[in-house]
Amino acid sequence: MSPSSLAMEYSKTLTALFTTLLLVAPLLMAADPDPLQDFCVADLTGAVSVNGYPCQPPSSAGDAFLFSSKVAEGGDPFSNPNGSNVTELDVNEWPGVNTLGVSMNRVDFAPGGTNPPHVHPRATEVGLVTRGELLVGVIGSLDSGNRYYSKVLRAGETFVIPRGLMHFQFNVGKEEATMVVSFNSQNPGIIFVPLTMFGSSPPIPTPVLAKALRVDANVVDLIKSKFAGGY
Repeated sequence: MSPSSLAMEYSKTLTALFTTLLLVAPLLMAADPDPLQDFCVADLTGAVSVNGYPCQPPSSAGDAFLFSSKVAEGGDPFSNPNGSNVTELDVNEWPGVNTLGVSMNRVDFAPGGTNPPHVHPRATEVGLVTRGELLVGVIGSLDSGNRYYSKVLRAGETFVIPRGLMHFQFNVGKEEATMVVSFNSQNPGIIFVPLTMFGSSPPIPTPVLAKALRVDANVVDLIKSKFAGGY
């Protein structure tokens, strides 16, 4: 084979190898990196980094970070207008989950109470109803035609909420109700739809909401007044 032919074959081989690397690289980078330690107990006094809080020195962490009793007792569901109370157990409340990609909440409901329509932008949610009767509703994206999925769940029944979809829970029973939920994020985030729309800071201009909701401006101002004090 002549030198020119060898050079051409070599060039083709390099081109094929480079193309393969371009195609495979996104797949190799699609998963989280393997952890470099068993635990990274959050130092909540440190600055938040890209993947959570910095780690406490293992010598000062002890073993209590593995356990929590915060969801053993819930809060008072009569303490706010929604008739529900959320006991959070994310990384800020449970430093041991730092970098592990998990967290939990407990939600207690008064009769007729609701966990209003909201979105978790960074996590899928799995929930277990532990007492009472809850209507669980999920609203699909525009791709599904904004389909509304719902079911009344009782103690022992479960549900799943895909990340980013709007959903709610409503106590349809005559007694108090409770659910415990888990997230595949140490900090799932939450966007309460009514509060976000009508209680943002600074506020969304009334003409924008009036046009979007197809109502008069005085209706928007009335709803805004209901969220002046926040959640």
